[in-house]
Parts: sequence; C-alpha cells; structure tokens
Amino acid sequence: MIKTGKRINSVRKYSEEFKRKLVQDFEKGVMSVPQMEQYYEVSNATIYNWIYKYSSYNEKNVRIVEMKNSQTNKVKELEKKVQELERSVGQKQIMIDYLEKMIDLAKETYSIDIKKNSDTPPSGGSNLTEK
Repeated sequence: MIKTGKRINSVRKYSEEFKRKLVQDFEKGVMSVPQMEQYYEVSNATIYNWIYKYSSYNEKNVRIVEMKNSQTNKVKELEKKVQELERSVGQKQIMIDYLEKMIDLAKETYSIDIKKNSDTPPSGGSNLTEK
C-alpha cells in the first residue's frame, strides 16, 4: 500500500493460539520448520523464535538442528556392523576349514575317524534304553 509516495510496511500479528499450534506441530513431527514456512508464509526465524518461546523442551541459545543426515549416519553404522560381522564369519570359516583339515590328517595318519566314532552305539532317539 502506498500513502503519500511512501511504502507502508505491513506487520502481521499472530495469535498466541496459532503460535502454540505451530510449535506443537513441530514437536510432534507433523511439519518441519521449512514446511511451515512455506505453508503458512511465515519466516523461519519467526517460527524458531516461537519454538524457543513456547516449546516445552527447547531452550533459548540452543540451536535446533533438523537431522537430515541421521539416516545417512545410521546406514553408515549398519554398514560398519555388517563389515564386522562378515569379518567374524570369515574368521569362523577359516577355523572350521582348519579343524576339518586336522580331522582329515588324523584320519590319514592315525587311521582314526573322528567324525564318526564307530564304537558308540547309535542313539535311540527319545525312547528309553534298556539296561
């Protein structure tokens, strides 16, 4: 609006109920600050001021950071865990191969079949054995 050749700045006033609703939506994760900024056409600085003022858990002078990279960090942690588990499985497989080779050498050298001991009678399963 122009009055006598000068532009008059319009100041928008928001109700306290509206401000608290936006803060609650932010806290519940309904909308992010950029989404609110675009939807309600309110600057993000104004929204952050309301969050600092009305939020139940945000404090003044504590910067709010919306974690966009949290999923990236989680994926990296999971990939690291997968690598550790693969390394562990590889070590176990090496040990299994080593023990199988030792069993084969014992069979060849001492003629002992460690895998199947023929002296032991087969198990009867869940049936009771007679004495």
